[in-house]
Amino acid sequence: MEQNISPTEYFVTRLVRLSGFSAVVFVAMIFIFLLTEGLPAMGEVPLFTLSSTRWYPIESYFGILPLLGGSLIVTLGAALVAVPTGIGTAVFIAEIAPRWLREILKPLVELLGGLPSVVLGFLGILVVSPFLHRYANLPTGLTAFTGSLLLGAIAIPTIVSVAEDALDAVPRSYRDAAVALGATEWQTIWRVTLPAARSGVLTAVMLGIGRAIGETMAVMMVTGNAPVMPTSLGALFSPVRTMTATIAAEMGEVANGSTHYHVLFFIGIILFLISLAINVAASAVVFRQRKRAERILS
Repeated sequence: MEQNISPTEYFVTRLVRLSGFSAVVFVAMIFIFLLTEGLPAMGEVPLFTLSSTRWYPIESYFGILPLLGGSLIVTLGAALVAVPTGIGTAVFIAEIAPRWLREILKPLVELLGGLPSVVLGFLGILVVSPFLHRYANLPTGLTAFTGSLLLGAIAIPTIVSVAEDALDAVPRSYRDAAVALGATEWQTIWRVTLPAARSGVLTAVMLGIGRAIGETMAVMMVTGNAPVMPTSLGALFSPVRTMTATIAAEMGEVANGSTHYHVLFFIGIILFLISLAINVAASAVVFRQRKRAERILS
């Protein structure tokens, strides 16, 4: 027996479906545009040049390894700052803080996530960079470490928000059962709540890292913008240049259709693929955890 559907319901259903398909179409169109503008770089610049350690477009040196290394070391430092801080804050808000304090902290964290990155970059130039230069005895405060601190601050709200929602979704019966078996509050959090929310927490971490690796303005303002290949952990306290900062700094001055123009779009392809890999990995983790939960329940 067919169910009668009103014209309004039919229209809304089709509109929602079209919106879902449009997101996929827009992403595909962006990727096709990047391929169109970036792939000519493979024919204009030898592969060994792209994989070299020198970026100096004026003399036709287009080595992207220093830019890739700068992005990775800044993102790694940001992850070391954001992951423990973000997960710890999410646990505190979801499991330990009283209700009145939770109602204050969560909006504050979301407010921090809404701050423009250029504002944090401005604070990094005026406050963080001079502080590190003076008290850490560094030649300059514009280093990868400064960028890592700011990127960590940018990624923390994402991690806290998603991880707190995942922890809050864990059924109360799990906690009650652990307490009934004699577990302490910390044992309940560490051995029951966090494992039960593992998929959501891992998703929060990956989304936070994805947010960090795609950030532009903050890192461009505080990392020194020196395209030097990082060869050790000591490079964390030296100026670096990231891929996003390179595109933002040079795209406005490059000649349309030139080799330099195509190489910048090729860097954009690499960034797109890295972000896509992180999001696919996060989705795979969630899907695997969901399937495991369904097998346990069945």
